[in-house]
Amino acid sequence: MTFEPHNAAWLEQSTQRVDQAIADSFRHLALKAGGLKEAMIYAATGGGKRIRPLLVYATASLSGKPLDQIPGIDACAVAVELFHTYSLVHDDMPCMDDDDLRRGRATVHKVYNESTALLVGDALQSMAFSLIADSALNDRQKVTVISHLAQSGGLDGMAGGQAIDLESVGKPLSRDSLETMHRLKTGALLRSSVQMGGVVAELSQPDLLKLDEFASSLGLLFQVVDDILDASSDSQTLGKTAGKDAAANKPTFVSLMGLTDAKAFSEKLYDDAIASLSVWGENAQLLRLIAHKVQHRES
Repeated sequence: MTFEPHNAAWLEQSTQRVDQAIADSFRHLALKAGGLKEAMIYAATGGGKRIRPLLVYATASLSGKPLDQIPGIDACAVAVELFHTYSLVHDDMPCMDDDDLRRGRATVHKVYNESTALLVGDALQSMAFSLIADSALNDRQKVTVISHLAQSGGLDGMAGGQAIDLESVGKPLSRDSLETMHRLKTGALLRSSVQMGGVVAELSQPDLLKLDEFASSLGLLFQVVDDILDASSDSQTLGKTAGKDAAANKPTFVSLMGLTDAKAFSEKLYDDAIASLSVWGENAQLLRLIAHKVQHRES
């Protein structure tokens, strides 16, 4: 699949847009609270692929409106990225996955300490909801977006998936069980990102349902590619510790299916995601670009 140069430019410009919006979101926070603000900024501005806010922007673009004409769009993009960052900070802690490297830098609990990392995650999560509540969205949109974000992080989302993940170390999982775990742990927030963009851009309910098909395939694709990279790449390229899942005896798509079949499964999920966008024709080219980015990423 080939993409026009202006699509690649959109990807770069939108990444810069959300990076600037993240930096701006901290400027009104005057209280430093013993260095907590500094640690929050460290976590939130340390790079990353920004896939989730890009999904918010790309989905909203289906409306045909420029992003600057969609009230509250940046607040949603920043909120979902801060929410994702909170999950990474907690995920890296010794009581969870215990990792020293994230996005090519030392993890928050290594730079600061464990108690600060715990508070950073808590504060980023709260900040995400606050940004939406104080945004230019109308009241109906605020309630819907907050509901999507809350559900993606709770028992039916990241927390539930992480609990299954921790309980499954050293245990065999069926493919269905593994898919369920990752649709919660990784997929739920990606699906919410798409839905949030659609709600803010006032897309129709049938459109939102069709977009959920795309997001569901994309969310699982993201995790399958993650497992492939963990098994086949190196820590410098990944920006986090490679081979960690195998060392911890965690069930992955590679350990369950083998590397060749896992790659074939990722290709099927990519094809499913692309096929679900056919109803929008060329208008969905930005979402196709993000799916391509997920499928072919190296970190």
